[in-house]
Amino acid sequence: MRYHRIPDETIRRLPIYLRGLLFLLERGRKSVSSRDLAEFIGTYPWQIRKDFSYFGDFGVRGVGYDIEKLAKEIKRILKLDVIQKAALVGVGNLGSAVLAYPGFAIYGFDVAVAFDVDPKKVGKKIKDIVIKDVSNIQVLKKRKIKLGIIAVPRQAAQKTADELVKAGITGILNFSPCYVTVPKKVKVITIDIAMDLARLPYYMPTN
Repeated sequence: MRYHRIPDETIRRLPIYLRGLLFLLERGRKSVSSRDLAEFIGTYPWQIRKDFSYFGDFGVRGVGYDIEKLAKEIKRILKLDVIQKAALVGVGNLGSAVLAYPGFAIYGFDVAVAFDVDPKKVGKKIKDIVIKDVSNIQVLKKRKIKLGIIAVPRQAAQKTADELVKAGITGILNFSPCYVTVPKKVKVITIDIAMDLARLPYYMPTN
């Protein structure tokens, strides 16, 4: 099902709700109220109810939400109810950390292939993934991989994005500290760790 006119902020919060629900499941919880879920993840009950209202009625008054059913529904909405394979470009310090990160599996992501330009890295294996030369990136079309992760230096980010788009990628997670331009049909989410860190001192109390 396609949803229309759903605020981007709502979509950004859904993975947060999902993570909270999965943690509660691990603790043996079967149901949860919007108030308890809000306290657990650090938001407001009304915000949770409003976000869920865009997709239907998930809760039962006086009972709350069935955690397992709600988690499955959020996965379906986010298209995480099937394994999503991704390709990584750039296997430096950050890229290697991405490959080693176990948290992707919780959401159904599988970083299935990795590329690099460094001949010293090509052919090496990290977590059962053999690093390929980036010149072979067109193999993504045959493998029908639609998600790409960019972890290359800033000066190579745009070229990498262009190559990923040519290879059929329609969703990009960009860790390079710059914005990249892509066709409208391609969604890019840029994560600049240093820039986010630069906002933090503003909120810290001064001595």
